[in-house]
Amino acid sequence: MIEDGPTLTHGEMAYGAGVVAAHRFGAANIIDPRPYAVGTIAETYKKYPGTGAVLPAMGYGGQQVADLAETINNTPCDLVIIATPIDLRRVIEIHRPTQRVHYELQEIGQPNLVDVLRSKFGAK
Repeated sequence: MIEDGPTLTHGEMAYGAGVVAAHRFGAANIIDPRPYAVGTIAETYKKYPGTGAVLPAMGYGGQQVADLAETINNTPCDLVIIATPIDLRRVIEIHRPTQRVHYELQEIGQPNLVDVLRSKFGAK
């Protein structure tokens, strides 16, 4: 399960659209990639321990992209769900079957996203 990195780290969410899709479509379980993490990805888990049992897509440079690919390919699973803004298959080689998922936000009612952001950060 690969989720949007900043959503998990800076956004402090334990999971995102990938986990929701996996549960909705009957995944038997979600494999925790943390024991298989290498290099900068392992460091990311240490820096953001609340990340949860999903893989944050961190790839801000060549080493992070390489560590992300190695972590993905180290993790024993039947299917890799890619729930990131970009299709990671275009930048790294994944040695397992993959499925990409995404979501769209539809605001219903109040407060809406603008209201929440204004209450947290002010009128800017």
